[in-house]
Amino acid sequence: MIPSVLPTYNRAPLSFVKGEGAWLFEADGRRFLDLGAGIAVNALGHANPDLVKTLTEQAERLWHVSNIYKIPEQEKLANLLIDKTFADTVFFTNSGTETAELAIKMARKYHYDKGHPDRTDIVAFEGAFHGRSTGAIAAAGSEKMVKGFGPLMPGFVHLKWGDHDALKAAITEKTCAVIIEPIQGEGGIRPVPDQCLKGLRELCDATGTLLIFDEVQCGMGRTGRLFAHEWANVTPDIMMVAKGIGGGFPLGAVLATEDAASGMVAGTHGSTYGGNPFAMAACQAVWDVVANEEFLTQVRATGEKLRSTLEQFIGNYPDLFTGVRGKGLMLGVMMTHETRAFVAHLRDNHGLLLVAAGDNTFRVLPPLNITDTEIQIFMEKLSAGAASYQVPQAA
Repeated sequence: MIPSVLPTYNRAPLSFVKGEGAWLFEADGRRFLDLGAGIAVNALGHANPDLVKTLTEQAERLWHVSNIYKIPEQEKLANLLIDKTFADTVFFTNSGTETAELAIKMARKYHYDKGHPDRTDIVAFEGAFHGRSTGAIAAAGSEKMVKGFGPLMPGFVHLKWGDHDALKAAITEKTCAVIIEPIQGEGGIRPVPDQCLKGLRELCDATGTLLIFDEVQCGMGRTGRLFAHEWANVTPDIMMVAKGIGGGFPLGAVLATEDAASGMVAGTHGSTYGGNPFAMAACQAVWDVVANEEFLTQVRATGEKLRSTLEQFIGNYPDLFTGVRGKGLMLGVMMTHETRAFVAHLRDNHGLLLVAAGDNTFRVLPPLNITDTEIQIFMEKLSAGAASYQVPQAA
């Protein structure tokens, strides 16, 4: 008999009833250190006091109003995002998946309005994750995500990760955009080297191709810069943002230049809930903390310290771990074998929550305001877990 909740997740046998900073509390009283942060969502930890205060106050004023009316909170947040980024305009959504759908539409409509309706192909990369809608899974293209779902949205060209020659050959007179994560999240915390992002920008400029950065997981201060592409000193034409931007509240945004967004006029896109006053209040509270150079400097310092500690630690277990990669507080620890059993071992036996990813990697995605004491506890739990772990034997 099918469960009352559609069984599309392999859920861990845990029921959390309370969160506080980097900690989650199970119904039976156990406490877990959460270094997954809802998969990079809880940027300021669980039940952050500033967020709680802001949302409580907003709940007493106004939750939802249709986008057929002006929403001053949207305009304020859009202007803040524009002031700190490459963008000239912003559309607010409810999730990262929704940002993918708009980015695809925007890129194709741009070329249509420029008199090139045949420029509809979008180049994407192996290991990518852009969401779970039909358009987003078509963009990712992996068999695991698309199998059984029938005809997919056409027009996606999938390349191997890091294949520069294939990329140059793939951009043709039918290409409208390239979509890429500056750091792949689900793919295993795989950063695109700065020189490659610069080369990609130059290639797109030379061919009239739009460049879409998916910063759903790596954006909003996660790498120690407000957005990860800033490390390479390049900018996209369109950017997808979600996860940390709401600090735990469902929220996303598409940022774009005036030129890239020129085709998106009244009636071309919409959202019932996107940019509602309640969501904008959450975003404002997160933004006030994260979009601050002093805070980002601290994220960078904490990330460097954590990475150095992890690199020293894995040297004690060469049969388990092979390396650490990532930036800031978006780190991946590479293992010699599939990671899910180890992540489950840490969860069940040591009260530590991490997130598995592709390429035999587990993700370390703590709240951006994690303390030195919590990092020390993390390393103690990780060390105890590694010392007691038995690698499952192949069947």
